[in-house]
Amino acid sequence: MVQSSPTVDTPDFALPGLFCARLRNLAKCAGAGLLASDRWVAYDGDLRRPIISSALFGDLAEVFPQGLQSGPAFLLISPIPTIDENRPLWLVLWDTRPRDQISSHILLARVIELVGQSAMAGRRVAEGRRQNLLERASATARIGIWSCTLPDERLTWTNGVYDIFELPRGSQVDRGTSLRMYAPESARQMQALRAEAIATCGDFNFDAEIITAKDNHRWMRITATVDGVEGKARRIFGMKQNITEEKRMVERTRILSETDALTGLANRGLFNARLEDLHGQQSGAPVGALILIDLDNFKSINDTFGHSHGDTCLIKAGERLRQCAPVGALVARIGGDEFAIVTDGCQHVDIERLSTDIVSAFERPIQLGTHQHHVGASLGIAIRVAQDADTLYRDADIALYSAKSAGRGTWRVFNAA
Repeated sequence: MVQSSPTVDTPDFALPGLFCARLRNLAKCAGAGLLASDRWVAYDGDLRRPIISSALFGDLAEVFPQGLQSGPAFLLISPIPTIDENRPLWLVLWDTRPRDQISSHILLARVIELVGQSAMAGRRVAEGRRQNLLERASATARIGIWSCTLPDERLTWTNGVYDIFELPRGSQVDRGTSLRMYAPESARQMQALRAEAIATCGDFNFDAEIITAKDNHRWMRITATVDGVEGKARRIFGMKQNITEEKRMVERTRILSETDALTGLANRGLFNARLEDLHGQQSGAPVGALILIDLDNFKSINDTFGHSHGDTCLIKAGERLRQCAPVGALVARIGGDEFAIVTDGCQHVDIERLSTDIVSAFERPIQLGTHQHHVGASLGIAIRVAQDADTLYRDADIALYSAKSAGRGTWRVFNAA
């Protein structure tokens, strides 16, 4: 549905068209606009602006990843904090294609953050309006605004910050007390960024891990800006936002993308990444050895008893490999009945004993219902010396072929000689 050209008046944000353009580019949406009740204040992009029911204009931001009936395929609505309570304002983003739940809610968090940042910009423009505007922003977007005078380090928090730290609202808090609630590494990084911002009268953004007064682990996004006079910092202020759920969602997505859905082991993608990280620049642990494992009699089980039986067999095989693997090793399913173990080069691993343990583990039959299945495992091992990832894999594969040729149920180590 298409609305007629809007009557444009002046919103509480300076240059509303640029604000909408920034939001639209951030979201990669077809259109973005500012809506006051039934009047479009400003817009950018697709001129086919959606007609939105007044029932959707609430106090909290909402996202509709699959859109609404007879409306756009994707819709996001977020209230904008304003000075005039009788003139509420909403940000609307719409697109011609639906989106998945995870990316939609991550976008929602980003939009709320940008709304908060725009509210902070309003502080600098009008000192008299600042406190009211930011308090409303805090209540609407569930964020907190903080300020710290320099050099006396006197803190001022809105209720939103107290809530993030799970401290009583309005209680006396000094900077030392709040800093002790940061995880050590987060505290170190935040202190370094803060010192640089104060020295340069600059700003910074940082995601910090904290442990609240009630011993809950949370993630908090900090946005900080330094005010100064003639190059000397007088105050640092900004926004704190609870992003714990966003972090958890991203972590769950990462785990799903790296995990074999059937066995719960690492998948081929994570295995390849670990193998490419030969020197441990990403993981912090260099590759020690690569062990390739093939199940010897799996195909006959799959063909005779069906895929359900076969899947259960693979799950139990993965459990046995995980039990045998040394600390720090990556255990992965890299194909149908193909597995791999990548050992940590920083740990001493007795490869002969490990290989013997794995072969012995698979000599025990796997019980599936009333049936016992003798699967067996063949192993090919390559010790990393100076090979690249492809060569290391090739060496282990050659050793695996040798183990199979020797009658299966055994192991071989690649020998370049």
